[in-house]
This record gives sequence, C-alpha cells and structure tokens, in this order.
Amino acid sequence: MKDNPNSTPGLNRRQFVKTGSGLLAMSSFPVVPDLPARPAAPPVAGPIVEGFPPAQLVGRPAPEGLKPGLPTAERVGFAIVGLGSYATGYIMPNLANTKNAKLTALVSGNQEKRDTLAAAYGIGNDHLYDYDTFDTIADDEAVDVVYIITPNVFHRALVERAFAAGKHVLCEKPMAITEADCQAMIDAGNRAGRKLMIGYRAQFDPYNVKAIELIRDGRIGEPSTVVADHGHLLPLDVPKNQWRAKQEVAGGGSLYDIGIYNVNGARYLLGEEPTAVRAKYHRGSGNPEVTVEEEIEWQMYFPSGVIANCSSSYLTTNNKRIHVQGDKGELTLDPATNYYLRALHVTDRSQEHHRLEEIQIPESNQFVPMLEEMAACVREDREPKTPGAEGLRDVKIMEAIYRAAESGEEVSIG
Repeated sequence: MKDNPNSTPGLNRRQFVKTGSGLLAMSSFPVVPDLPARPAAPPVAGPIVEGFPPAQLVGRPAPEGLKPGLPTAERVGFAIVGLGSYATGYIMPNLANTKNAKLTALVSGNQEKRDTLAAAYGIGNDHLYDYDTFDTIADDEAVDVVYIITPNVFHRALVERAFAAGKHVLCEKPMAITEADCQAMIDAGNRAGRKLMIGYRAQFDPYNVKAIELIRDGRIGEPSTVVADHGHLLPLDVPKNQWRAKQEVAGGGSLYDIGIYNVNGARYLLGEEPTAVRAKYHRGSGNPEVTVEEEIEWQMYFPSGVIANCSSSYLTTNNKRIHVQGDKGELTLDPATNYYLRALHVTDRSQEHHRLEEIQIPESNQFVPMLEEMAACVREDREPKTPGAEGLRDVKIMEAIYRAAESGEEVSIG
C-alpha cells in the first residue's frame, strides 16, 4: 500500500483520521473521538476550534436593512454556527440580500467576535450561543435553520445536535469526514422530521447552471472528457488556513477542501455518477505543520464512457477550472467556482470555422439563491436541491479516491 507522503510515517490517511496527532494534546482544542465509531447518541457539548489561533474579526459591514420580500416576521430565521471569514464575509451579508430569510442567531466560541457581530447585525444577547449552550437553541423560536460553517470534523456532531434541538440544517461541504458520518446525519434528520441541505453554492451559481443547460441542449455534442483542476496556495501565516492543514480537524486535504468542486462539478455537468476511480498522491512540500495531502490527481470513470481527469493542490497558484470536451465543441468554466468572478466560454467546432462564444450573466450571485432554496424548503416542506444524499455521494467518491491513491489500484464505487 502506498502511503501518503504528507501523512505521519507509517500511517495512511484512514489510519490517521482514527489516531490524530500531537495537536490534539494542546489544551485549546477539543479531543476528537474515533470518527467511524462515533455513536449517533446526543454528542457531548464542548468547545470547538474556529482557527489556529482564532482569527481576528473579519467581514463586510452589515447591509442596510433587508431586501424587499416577505415581512420580517414571516422570514425563515437562520443561526450561523462558526464565525470564520466565509460566514462573516459572504453568508451573513447575503442573508440580508434574500427575500425570504433573515439572520437571527450566532453560535461561536469566540465571545468577542460573536458580540461584535451581534451588535453590527442587531442580534440580541438572548440569541447568542457558544458550544456549551448550543443545545438550548431548541427554545429559540426565532431560529428555524442552523447553518453549520465549522471545520469539517465537527459537522456530524453539530448537525446531530441541531436536529435534536428541532431545527432544520444547512451544512457546509464536505458534508462530513466519512460515509458513515454522512449517513448518521441523514438518519438524524429523518428521525427529527427536519430538512438537511448541503451548501453546494456552485449548483446555484448562474454560470454553472447555464453550463449544465448548454450541455443538456447538445451545444457541445456528446461529452467525452472532463478536465477539472482546483488549486491554491495554503500560507499558514493566515489563520483561516491553519485548520485546513491539520488532518485531525480537516479530515482530508486539498481533495476535501477544493477537489470536491471537481467531483461534484463533473457529476452535475454530466448528469451521471462515476463507477470507478484511479488516483495517486504527489509529493508534498515537506512542511511538518501540514498533515494532510497537499496534491492529488485522479480519474473518474462514468457509465457513458466519459473520463474525468482531475487534480487538487495546495502547491499551485489560484486555479478553478472545469473543461468539458464534446464531439461538436467544448465548454470551459474558468474560473468555475470563485465567489463572485466566473467566466463561461463555449466553442462550436461542428462547422469549418470554429465559433467561440463568451456567456455573460450580469446578475450572478450564487449565495442568495442557495440561501433562498433552504428557506423555501422550510416554508414549502419539500426536499432541497442539494440534500444530504448529495453530500454523502461526494464523500463516498472521495473516500474511494483516497483508497485508490493508497493502493495504486482502480477502486469501484457502488
């Protein structure tokens, strides 16, 4: 079996998830239990890490009031769990841009940050929680949805606690660390009779939605190949990056963080599921502070015969590209998954003279439609576009990719 060159010597990734490392001995971090064996019983309340050390207060100024839509009292109330840069810089401001949702509560172990944000957004002290008091959110009638935006290893426990509190859940991707964790989260939602949605913002992005439409309409003919690459550097002097470098908190490296966009993107662009994968690790930076895989490449094989060649890396400059080649043309999203800047080009090669078209979509906010979808599911009592089953499928595929990289063999996906 081939060991991940970035992992602890003698341990493959799956063993590392179970063992952890010396970081967890530090008093400022919670002890993470053996992940595959975690019971579905109510998790133990306790602290949670949001940064190494906690990041300084970040984010954009609070928006001026709510957008026209439902009256404030009728909007679906969201509690944000985890106040990192993504939550404060993108999710919280965009909640105010929706027509059917509103921010009603904050959950964080960083009291200073939580209190400052609460003052900026006009949230009263009776709607503020830390991770010891989180379960009392059950009594907060202003909260309908709990949005989990924490390091990956804590998703399952917090989702189960939110369901136990009677709340609906929107959970960031990757859904969890293992397929077993994902299934436990789905089961908890079913028992509670509450909705579970995974935060796949790209599936709500107008550019990605348009790309799906163009492929379905035959603009590039029959797809034959997908090439998808996501990469960015991971400077560890930036607090928001530091937990991503730790296996016992992130659960995986570049694959779980940004490679998931390749996995999910190939699936929704092609409209089919891969049946097998091959993969290999690349040599890492050698930085002992990084205990996840930094770079991995893989192939996904689809029933139609399409092969997706993918890579994810923490050792390359910013790259977020998905390319689909067909027998009549090609389609390129580059960048495919940026927060605000995306580009879509379609090339028609069916004629003697090739025609390149750039698709431009002026109104292309992807956060608002994702948040609106969660609110609509609650109001209309229906399943979300990106349910727990979608998150479970990606985690199952990524676990297969890791097994393929460790074994050097092709791995089938059931």
